[in-house]
Amino acid sequence: MNKITIPFINGKFLYYAFIAGGNQILKNQAAINKINFFPVNDKDTGTNLASTIRSVIDNTTPHKSYKKTVNNIADAALLGARGNSGVIFAQFLHGLSRETQNHSVITLFEFAGSVKRSIPYIYEAIANPVEGTMLTVIKEWSQFLTSKKDSVHDFKKVIIDSLAVLEKSLAETVFTLKVVNKSGFVDAGAKGFVLFIKGIIDFVKDTNIRHLAVESQQNLTLIHSDDMNNEPILHRFCTEAIIKQLTISKLELQKILCKSGDSVVIAGSQSICRMHLHTNYPAKLFHELKDIGTISYQKVDDMLRQQQAIIHRKWNIAILTDSTCDLSKDLLDHYQIHMVPINLNFGQNHFLDKVTIQPNQFYDMLESESEFPKTSQINEQIFTNVYSHLATHYDAVIALHLTSQFSGTFSNSKKAAARVSYEFNKPIHVIDTKNLSGALGLIVLKAAQYVESAKSFESIIKSITKDIENTKIFVSVKDLKYMIKGGRVSKPKGFIANMFGLNPVISMDKYGKSLLFGKTFSQKASLNKIYKHIKKISKGKKIWNYIILHAHNPDGAVNVETEMFKTTGIKAISVVDISPVIGMHAGNGSLAIALMYNS
Repeated sequence: MNKITIPFINGKFLYYAFIAGGNQILKNQAAINKINFFPVNDKDTGTNLASTIRSVIDNTTPHKSYKKTVNNIADAALLGARGNSGVIFAQFLHGLSRETQNHSVITLFEFAGSVKRSIPYIYEAIANPVEGTMLTVIKEWSQFLTSKKDSVHDFKKVIIDSLAVLEKSLAETVFTLKVVNKSGFVDAGAKGFVLFIKGIIDFVKDTNIRHLAVESQQNLTLIHSDDMNNEPILHRFCTEAIIKQLTISKLELQKILCKSGDSVVIAGSQSICRMHLHTNYPAKLFHELKDIGTISYQKVDDMLRQQQAIIHRKWNIAILTDSTCDLSKDLLDHYQIHMVPINLNFGQNHFLDKVTIQPNQFYDMLESESEFPKTSQINEQIFTNVYSHLATHYDAVIALHLTSQFSGTFSNSKKAAARVSYEFNKPIHVIDTKNLSGALGLIVLKAAQYVESAKSFESIIKSITKDIENTKIFVSVKDLKYMIKGGRVSKPKGFIANMFGLNPVISMDKYGKSLLFGKTFSQKASLNKIYKHIKKISKGKKIWNYIILHAHNPDGAVNVETEMFKTTGIKAISVVDISPVIGMHAGNGSLAIALMYNS
């Protein structure tokens, strides 16, 4: 078998060779995570490379044409790339694709040439290229292939012989890269690439695709590292996006990203590119990016909250919610509450509620954009990833979500929780709060304080059930046009209501459905109606806490705060911009009061 030569390769050979290399990364992702010290010591290089590989495995099929296959692999890697290392690897594949001629089969001479020509793509993608990393290892591997392309015409021999060069280059990363020099480990990204080529070499020696089919089915799980360093995180959010039809050059985009943070990598082309950076201000960045292309995908990981979960968690029960929960940032951070953002779309531009678009930006766009925004629920896979991370580090998880009457988020969360709970043997309880906005915020805050007071998992769930019954929200809608645009009120009814100047008051019933609480002829009158009702229902009860909410109406919120203090004698726990997901229907100028009574 070893005497058989391989003078050229086709698409199917490339496909199965990639699967073989990818399987090695999937098998060894935990080991790669463990040695991840650069560019950030967040122990996720293996997981990020594995996620990129998984995207290719899940979204490509064998094709006899080499050009067609390398294009498909590059496209799938670009769409699924994750993290600094994943985006760099995807850019290498993108360069390989762009520099390959339209041939069904390819010789070693042609392959070595395309690899060599792909190297500039990687260096150009990175704002600050650093040697002693994956970059160096790929470059030196390419140099070896180039040195053999004229004298040797056997893929098998050259690929097998290239391992010695790869291992030498990998070993030298310990001395070349200062960060890993201190640790004594080789660079994690470089290690991942060497393992990838090792997998290809094993396939070249064996060429048994049955083994690959078995392995690819056995490696479905992405591993979450148990390890992370204790150094301060300078840029909190690991931020990625896919931008289509760039109206500026990639170099200009790179300059914009560099002003916003570090670890900047841009893979792909003008027509579709994937960007990665670490930043403290993702919403400010994406507000600028929306005007230079179409943002079709975003992913943002809160590295501070991840670090807290791994080494700085205050309690052993995690609280999870979604972005319709309106609480101040200070409270969310103090109680280490984990939040998953709802998806928001303005036309073709995609945003993550309260992460890549903040309420003040949203309400400005609500006025200026021609298309009315749309929302979409958080999918099951995102919840699976979040629960897997939390179950790795906490003893239990309690998730509290907006009413199931408004979104499928609760259902997706519950399905993911059941699977992860079974896999990790950890209790995960998902609660439909039948509420949203500030009312959901109060319920989440109460749950967090139960955790802080060391109540048991079971007693917290029991208490929260009662607290949900004692939580109310009242929304004073200033202008019905947003409810009409969003389809919450029919155009004929809206026309009549506007003609008479009606200002509705919206609340929630016990089933989590919206409820028309009353109609007045001005916002002042609707607020007075709310104050009177709160006085009425508060007789014989004690208010535990309340939150004041506004849609781009801080002056109105101040007035409500004053009146509520007169009414209750206590100050609001939070005064915040109402969640865009709610505010898109309530509209600019809306005001709301959420309150919870003691059980």
